Amino acid sequence: MEGEHEHPYALINVIGGIDGVYEDHVEFLEKHLKLVTMKEFIENKQVLSHKIKAIFMWIHKPVVDRELLQSLPNLKVIANSGVGVDHLDLKLISSFGVKVANTPFAISKSTADLGIALMLASARRIVEGHQIAVSPDTKHFMGDWLGEEITSATLGIIGMGSVGYKVAQRAKAFEMKILYHNRNRRNEVDEQDVGAVYCQKMEDLLQQSDFVILVVTLTPQTYKLIGKKELELMKSTATIINISRGQVVDQDSLVNALKNGVIKAAALDVTYPEPLPRDHALLHLKNVIISPHIGSATSQTRCLMMKNMVESILAGVNGLPVPNEVHV
Repeated sequence: MEGEHEHPYALINVIGGIDGVYEDHVEFLEKHLKLVTMKEFIENKQVLSHKIKAIFMWIHKPVVDRELLQSLPNLKVIANSGVGVDHLDLKLISSFGVKVANTPFAISKSTADLGIALMLASARRIVEGHQIAVSPDTKHFMGDWLGEEITSATLGIIGMGSVGYKVAQRAKAFEMKILYHNRNRRNEVDEQDVGAVYCQKMEDLLQQSDFVILVVTLTPQTYKLIGKKELELMKSTATIINISRGQVVDQDSLVNALKNGVIKAAALDVTYPEPLPRDHALLHLKNVIISPHIGSATSQTRCLMMKNMVESILAGVNGLPVPNEVHV
């Protein structure tokens, strides 16, 4: 019986499948946690309700609402995979005395890599080029089929947190001129290390940039941060790249801007909803690249996220300071 209580009980959605905990993570998880699936919990609520002290929320599951919180009187911590917590009601969770942790540093390198990959793919028209190269109708390659250089171009980074700063580090290697806009200015050493120039007004950044990359968290302040007015401030030769959240951009305005030549192109890892309806205009524009929300989707990063989450759960359950705690 003693061994049964050795590890803290943690509620998970399911093991495997589309939105379950990865099967190859289970061995590590079970060395530290007693995993309880939602199915097991629902079938045996009376016994398990008081035992569960943590929720291991992988890819937004299990869904945390008032009913679930009320049924877990000894819950101490919710560990959330990834950075974004816009799917969580932080005030509600806090009112139950429960802490929330995320994994911002685990995802910063892989997400920055993807941002640069999308910028390169869009600038050099990689997706279009692939289609030409493999098409059965292709008889020769056109000499005047051209992309754009990113070397020496101006990159505007909106949101200079851990991911935004990693984007800047990578862009420096391409000899890009780097502008950034952030709620708080970075210190002088950080700026000098990547050669970044602070724009207090986002408008200034939009007007000057050849590529604009969005790396902000979704909040009421950043919801539809980029709309018709902002897109019209951009150069007609500019590209927008979004690796944050789909709702940061007004999609209807983006479609119009792309169709009417207000901006040149878009490269999006995020949309709303996800996936888009199959008849959505963004899916049928040649000057758009869309990837399926894969900023952190490398085996190494997902493993690091999982280990960070376990660390946060063990700290929260044992009354220690929670690494990467998200404050309301």
